Amino acid sequence: MTTTMEPLEDQLTADFYAYEALLPDEERKILLKARALMRDEIKPLVNDNWAKGEFPRELVGIFRDSGLTGLPYEGYGEHRPAVSNLLSGMLAMELSRTDASVATFFGVHNGLAMYSVHSGGDQEQRDRWLPEMAAMDKIGAFAMTEPLGGSDVAGGMRTTAEREGDSWVLNGAKKWIGNATFADYVVVWARDVDDNHVKGFVVEKGTPGFEPAKIEGKTAFRIVENAEITLTDVRVTEANRLQNINSFRDVAEILRATRSGVAWQALGVMAGAYELALDYARERRQFGRPIGGFQLVQDLLVKSLGNITASWGMLAQLARLQDAGVFRDEHSALAKAFVTARMREVVAWSREIFGGNGILLEHDIARFFADAEAIYSFEGTREMNTLIVGKAITGQSAFV
Repeated sequence: MTTTMEPLEDQLTADFYAYEALLPDEERKILLKARALMRDEIKPLVNDNWAKGEFPRELVGIFRDSGLTGLPYEGYGEHRPAVSNLLSGMLAMELSRTDASVATFFGVHNGLAMYSVHSGGDQEQRDRWLPEMAAMDKIGAFAMTEPLGGSDVAGGMRTTAEREGDSWVLNGAKKWIGNATFADYVVVWARDVDDNHVKGFVVEKGTPGFEPAKIEGKTAFRIVENAEITLTDVRVTEANRLQNINSFRDVAEILRATRSGVAWQALGVMAGAYELALDYARERRQFGRPIGGFQLVQDLLVKSLGNITASWGMLAQLARLQDAGVFRDEHSALAKAFVTARMREVVAWSREIFGGNGILLEHDIARFFADAEAIYSFEGTREMNTLIVGKAITGQSAFV
């Protein structure tokens, strides 16, 4: 572990306490590789596609060549030993520091979809799907949220699965499913009509009855191709049912891990917004001087930096708990609730520093401000995550 407090190579201005120094040198090299990739190859693609509401297909090839996919999974991807949860979190942060939509595309594939297979599948299924997904030869998606349900998905899932011999027949609908318009493998969650338990199925692209339709008119995450999916007598084999998923309790194990990734994503949005505002405050002149020299502007910047620093510390410790195998639902729930709330403050303060220019896409901050609202809501709202923590600390459930 790096112990020096000398400035790190390419240290972020948002990393005031040098949290990146917690990474071993080899892992920090991977982080810096991702930083250069986002800056040099991906950032130039972002604003035009965000404005058009289109997903740039060249992103798949860029990530395929990067070697960044599959890093958390032992034996899959270029980095054969699994990397630490701290690096995985900081990678989510790094991608979001440039653009939250791009980070979400990558996180849905590399996190939600691949982790569902890795955690919920048996060894044959891992070996069948993960190598192609780690190479990004096949893209994944994760279909849980439904048009008429969100927070009540554990007990209120309407999509059904009915066993017929060696096959299952799926019927229902899903909504807000990232990557689903072009994904090769979509992990669909459905309620078994026989035992009323939620199970997972990998539905392959082109399966009859599986119809994804792109959701238009979004004011956030405009690069992500979210879809509304209808499933009409979709037939999948028993071999495509995730063999280690037998109830929603098993699904919750997946969500516990991926929820912490969303908290890291929120940290990245904070860091990116703060850095934009700091640069603008140094350059923008009013009353004959840079606005960064005014007390009220400095107050907003320092409050933002405090939120970032506190959130980073929380997430670094959460990653240690994950690496030790002792983290619980309430740990990731508290991080998601707290960090996304702090993110909302930071993007608002940062946009405020830009004044009228803050609503222009050319200055980037408007994109951060808009995308923060999506992160605030998905992977469990602040209220639902609060209730998870509240139950843990009081022993009393306040869920309806």
